[in-house]
Amino acid sequence: MTQDFGVIGLGVMGENLILNLERNGISVAVYNRTYAKTEEFIGGRAASKKITGAKTMRDFVKSIQTPRRILLMVKAGAATDATLAELAPLLSKGDIVIDGGNSLFTDTDRRHAELAPKNLHFFGMGVSGGEEGALNGPALMPGGDKEAYDALKPILEKIAAKTDSGACVTYCGSKSAGHFVKMVHNGIEYGDMQLIAEVYDVMRHALGLSLDRIQQVFGEWNRGRLASYLIEITEKVVNAKDDLGTGRPLVDIIVDSAGQKGTGKWTTVSALDLGVPVPTITAAVDARLMSAHKKERVAAAKLFPAITSPVPDAEAWISKLEAALYSSKICSYAQGFAMLRAASAAHGYGVDLAETARVWKGGCIIRAVFLDRLRATFSEEPHLPNLLVAQTFRQELCSSLAAWREVIKLAVDQGIAVPAMSASLAYFDAYRRERLPANLTQAQRDFFGAHTYERDDRDGSFHADWNAI
Repeated sequence: MTQDFGVIGLGVMGENLILNLERNGISVAVYNRTYAKTEEFIGGRAASKKITGAKTMRDFVKSIQTPRRILLMVKAGAATDATLAELAPLLSKGDIVIDGGNSLFTDTDRRHAELAPKNLHFFGMGVSGGEEGALNGPALMPGGDKEAYDALKPILEKIAAKTDSGACVTYCGSKSAGHFVKMVHNGIEYGDMQLIAEVYDVMRHALGLSLDRIQQVFGEWNRGRLASYLIEITEKVVNAKDDLGTGRPLVDIIVDSAGQKGTGKWTTVSALDLGVPVPTITAAVDARLMSAHKKERVAAAKLFPAITSPVPDAEAWISKLEAALYSSKICSYAQGFAMLRAASAAHGYGVDLAETARVWKGGCIIRAVFLDRLRATFSEEPHLPNLLVAQTFRQELCSSLAAWREVIKLAVDQGIAVPAMSASLAYFDAYRRERLPANLTQAQRDFFGAHTYERDDRDGSFHADWNAI
């Protein structure tokens, strides 16, 4: 008896997606490099379900009905290449292979090119939502072979998260569009998390608020325009007590050194290649890198005295912090969507920005009520160059600007780093300026390197003899 679908990789995400598929009436064949892991899964979480395990890759392939539909949930990079090298020779014309890992989009393009001559359908699919999302409904971002997507669409819509706008899955576009969209999603996620952390830092160490009060604030914000999954979980974790019995808040015990798996860095590097500024996302990546230098920071803290001092009327700052966080969030998303627009044009993806916002409304880590407004904005103005100039967001930014500046000034005066929030404000201030000091930069470049410059009063490129004028 053959199965409807195949999944390779029994990590947490792989297992939960398999259970999600089976719960939605799709029988699944599974394979894992270590067979003991397969046996454990089949005899445990998958017991008595329409899920079978194979000991070899060949047996796995034989156990799936044709044309085969196979999802790879293995580690990005070399592990994915090794799996494809073993799998591809066993497949038949018309079989579909989906890479559901966090692969770099250029790797996806390469793999697509390698598998196309074998008449195999291949596409990369971003999967967001963590282990809970994988089990109960993730946001799915497939891109690549349109024929393959059309064949899989009924299955993907069954297992994806659902909102009032439908299933959180859409065809992102050709080639590596799915993995590119997921990469930008992760970059925005970096920015969101860092902005929330900075606001927490200001409340805790500049305003001197208790964790009880900070928890209340995040709870209040989660009932307003900042309502989102990340604000929701922050309310839960910020005052949670240590589960090992010390009675202390767990956040005070966790080492302040954050890792990063590369997707944030990829977003920054890709943005540089496209010539699109994403300073909030880059600042969030830099903040994680700085946090990793724990020993150096501990030593430096002994050399430079702390300058934080009590702030009078701390409660009066809560609404200003909300405005600053929301404005910074707008800038972060503006950067991400500007990057998607540029990549779609450069790579011929055909990304629908309104649909992207819709898919991110549920299942994924950055899901938020805010995304409804992004979807509406891009639906009404599909060629909008930047979210900052959309009327609804323009009005909110103007009304929040004074509070935004005050919060950053408070943090600076108190010696508290707010790199992502500061980067967001700098992005806004630069974008709204008719004239930037790049004219001086161009003059300098022409002086030392004869790089030439353009003038605002006549066409063409010019070079000045700077020592003679």
